[in-house]
Amino acid sequence: MRKTLFRIPNMDCAAEESLVRMKLERVASIQRLHFDLAGRSLAVYHDGHPEPLERALAELDLGSQLIGTTEVDGVGEITEKTSQETGQRKLLWTVFAINFIFFVVESTAGLVSGSMGLVADSLDMLADALVYGLSLMAVGGPLSRKKAVAKGSGYLQLGLAVLGVVEVFRRFAAVEEPPDFRSMILVSGLALGANSLSLYLLHRSRSPEVHLRATMIFTSNDIIINLGVILAGVLVAWLDSSLPDLVIGAAVFVIVSRGAFRILKLAG
Repeated sequence: MRKTLFRIPNMDCAAEESLVRMKLERVASIQRLHFDLAGRSLAVYHDGHPEPLERALAELDLGSQLIGTTEVDGVGEITEKTSQETGQRKLLWTVFAINFIFFVVESTAGLVSGSMGLVADSLDMLADALVYGLSLMAVGGPLSRKKAVAKGSGYLQLGLAVLGVVEVFRRFAAVEEPPDFRSMILVSGLALGANSLSLYLLHRSRSPEVHLRATMIFTSNDIIINLGVILAGVLVAWLDSSLPDLVIGAAVFVIVSRGAFRILKLAG
């Protein structure tokens, strides 16, 4: 058996880990996957050559790089990794619930306060929840079912993002009153805590060393977006203008759209 190590620079959250899992599932030679999100790396335990793995990962556009392949004692290493993944399904349900609950909270607060930043941030939470849901709903099911669920989720995510961008342009043209900056700062701050909790729970299942480092990963798109909305709220209060909110909203909708295209590519 072989162990092939990949570096994946743009795999910075557990949602992208789920996308990689689904993509590689169709490669028959794989025996086990082991992810290190903190180190942006993936170890694949497999038979045969690594070229099919390399091609599959390249299709996700996450910047994957093949580091090297070595021969390993398959039984010993796979047993160790299996013990580390105990309770993974429970963790996926937990982070799915966290992301979906905050999608509802942020979207409601965004509509009430008039903040496109919060609405966009809520769609980012929904995007993560959809990917976690894909992993849970399709466990044990055929590949055709997984592709169908992925395609539906991708189109839903893309449709909501497009509607969001249209609304941003409408509000920009209408020169509306600034949103409630207090709601932007408070609700996005809570979402920041929720995302940090999700990362902590997911990484704790790997190893103590990894989860302690993972709690400090503030380059994650989710956390950057939360901080961006908080900053936009501060600027709205300072400038008495809705422009910062519209700018962060448009930027997040673009990020959500990119995630939707990744899911649709996965379902292709």
